[in-house]
Amino acid sequence: MKRTAIAAGVLAGSTLAAAAQDAVLHPGQPHPWQINLQEALSPIEAQIHWFSNYTLWFIVPIVIFVAGLLGWVAFRYRESRNATPSRTSHNTAIEVVWTLAPVLILLCLAIPSFQLLTAQYNPPREPELTVKATGYQWYWGYEYQPAQTEAAASSAVAGTAENPASPAAQPVSYLSYPLAEDARGTAGKDDRETYPRLLAVDNEMVIPVDTVVRLLSTGGDVIHSFAMPSMGVKVDAIPGRLNEYWFEANREGMFYGQCSELCGSSHYNMPIGMRVVSKEQFQTWLAAAATNVENANAQLTAEIAAAKSVVAAR
Repeated sequence: MKRTAIAAGVLAGSTLAAAAQDAVLHPGQPHPWQINLQEALSPIEAQIHWFSNYTLWFIVPIVIFVAGLLGWVAFRYRESRNATPSRTSHNTAIEVVWTLAPVLILLCLAIPSFQLLTAQYNPPREPELTVKATGYQWYWGYEYQPAQTEAAASSAVAGTAENPASPAAQPVSYLSYPLAEDARGTAGKDDRETYPRLLAVDNEMVIPVDTVVRLLSTGGDVIHSFAMPSMGVKVDAIPGRLNEYWFEANREGMFYGQCSELCGSSHYNMPIGMRVVSKEQFQTWLAAAATNVENANAQLTAEIAAAKSVVAAR
């Protein structure tokens, strides 16, 4: 029995250590034995983490106090010790305390909650990129429209822009389907740690790092929900309605989310893949995607894979 317990402890420890290492190597993905929120990779998600930890300072003491109070009452006023129950109908002091205390606690929770809600819908600066995400059964469609400054827009209207037909200024749109297992080799996505089963897609949403992105979300058939936990994004995609949100990725890499609104039989396999790249890589990708999205994504994937191979070889 003792050996079994030791073996179980060693196995659990090694499993947790492996999960922790996986979380470090592949942030922005769910991991085995994960009990906390995914790593915060955007300013809003960092605030969400703070607020989650902040509320625990209220929740844990309240749970302990109420559980202890119930246990004490059950023990102290059990029938064997309290054969004749009290007929006390009220106590003014207790009534005041259990009215004011919850009000004060709720105020302490409400103020930072409203501050977080305000930050979620008020970007720190003007968005530099707008992406429209449309949910379909059971895949996503993306439309890019780079933001233009007022001066650039005026120049374009007046016909004085240096290169008004630049591909980077053209809207880009494409569809993103779940990656079929037999298509991994063709897509250059055999690495299951970077491209997990049921999360990998054929064409990811490509986003530049350290850029404020305006996200517009809608549904093409039924209600969906665009959710990217590590970025603090969760926006309903409702047919006939356009919802707006913003986010700013502060790390390059591959990150994943899923549709989080029950939308039909294949809801379980409606992933969201987001590839965050440098601003230079994004501009190159955007220019290539204006003419051929599949080739642009393949070139970007191959470039990143080659860079990883060089780093691993050092």
